Amino acid sequence: MNQPSSPFSKQQLLPQEETLEILKSKRELFIGIPQENQYQEQRICLTPDAVNAITANGHRVLIEAGAGESAHFSDSDYTKAGGEITRDTKKVFGCPLLLKVEPPTLSEIEMINPQTVVISALQLKTREKKYFEQLAKKRITAIAFEYIKDEDGKYPAVRSLSEIAGISSVLIASELLSATNDGNGLMFGNISGVPPIEVVIIGAGTVGEFAARSALGLGANVKIFDNSLTKLRTIQASLRQTVYTSTLQPKNLLKALKRCDVAIGAVRGEDRSPVVVSSTMVENMKKGAVIIDVSIDTGGCFETSIITSHNKPTIEKFGVIHYGVPNIPSRYPKTASVSISNIFTPYLLKLGEEGGMENSLRFDKGLRNGLYMYHGILTNKSVGEWFDLEYSDINFLIF
Repeated sequence: MNQPSSPFSKQQLLPQEETLEILKSKRELFIGIPQENQYQEQRICLTPDAVNAITANGHRVLIEAGAGESAHFSDSDYTKAGGEITRDTKKVFGCPLLLKVEPPTLSEIEMINPQTVVISALQLKTREKKYFEQLAKKRITAIAFEYIKDEDGKYPAVRSLSEIAGISSVLIASELLSATNDGNGLMFGNISGVPPIEVVIIGAGTVGEFAARSALGLGANVKIFDNSLTKLRTIQASLRQTVYTSTLQPKNLLKALKRCDVAIGAVRGEDRSPVVVSSTMVENMKKGAVIIDVSIDTGGCFETSIITSHNKPTIEKFGVIHYGVPNIPSRYPKTASVSISNIFTPYLLKLGEEGGMENSLRFDKGLRNGLYMYHGILTNKSVGEWFDLEYSDINFLIF
């Protein structure tokens, strides 16, 4: 009796080796960089050098005219680097990959094409529900650069901007102390025979570390306060010298604040920075002392702090000068732009090599951590819970 014929050949029935997924071939990117229009924002995502590296790899970069001027990069710098300049804002927002420092406004989202990839800051606490609804409507894929993680599990953008903020806080305090700025005429610096100025730093994170490093470098006496013993140990090791450290005990803190010439607030909280220094403590500080509240972006850690602007950066309360300008890195837009550009450039080159955003998101967990909107679907749990929006796990969407 004849066996029924098989629909498969003998070769097809033999065990086959496993076939692994082959990466997509290199893909050309078309990147748009619009001008930043938000108040006091002077940074740009890519420097001319970064544009040169990206265009040399076969990608296109379209920049709105004047986008780099606030950071002291001219349009001709960008054209020489291989970038394209246009005065047509809609044309820039029409690019398939959009880079911004600040999140796009609702009116800017209207100009973005459906299915565009947007990489910018998110600044969750300043967003509204409508912002995410508009992104969803356009089926946009959005990545927040402050949530992108590196191979060590750290946040490179946050750290980089915190380093700038920490150093800036000491430079700003030094300016405010000078007599030309109606300060009390004290100088940062260990002058022979002159007692050094006293600096109190509240918060031993990256901002606190770089503020301490700068203050010590200028010869000041530094006292650092934080409730995390681990952070205090780490900052001692990073500074490579013994400095005064203490937990946030009101008695010790008040004693230090009474004697200090400069107090720097660098405390972060989950939602809002905790108020560590009360109005009474500030009242007990020296007349002419300076407070730099770097935490003002998230509410401030001094009870007497209020938000100020670069145009009028200080107020005086109880005879103490308060500096409460948010977004301190934009005070030094060229340095901050180079810093942001250094973070963006390797990711963009990698995107091109790996065949686009889809593949990079699949294989790069750090980049995926920055994703909060995927083709219009919200993927960030924090955003979903904050605004009472439905969200999905990205791992179920891309695999």
